Amino acid sequence: VQLQASGGGLVQAGGSLRLSCTASTRTGVMGWFRQAPGKERDFVAAIRWIDGATSYVHSVKGRFTISRDRAKNTVYLLMDSLKPEDTATYYCAADSRRPITSNIATMTYDYWGQGTLVTVSS
Repeated sequence: VQLQASGGGLVQAGGSLRLSCTASTRTGVMGWFRQAPGKERDFVAAIRWIDGATSYVHSVKGRFTISRDRAKNTVYLLMDSLKPEDTATYYCAADSRRPITSNIATMTYDYWGQGTLVTVSS
């Protein structure tokens, strides 16, 4: 499975960005992780392909929305009310399994796309 991510950029605090990730084939779950400089890569959000069940890290709930376009094998991450602490390289990830909802945030993802940098200025 190949993943192609896009949509990063520079935005002021309070602004919005939308990330996109297109998979070469249908997967069981797709999501986004992020890695800030000097920190570990952390889970952000993911969506189960078959039914659209989602999972978010607490810090982005209510600000970020993950969605999918089945026809395009594409997942979107709409990021609103961005904060400087959201600055990171965002990575798209996917896995062929169909996890139960409670595992979406903690499971190991087998496929990764290239990162796209999101910078939020204060």
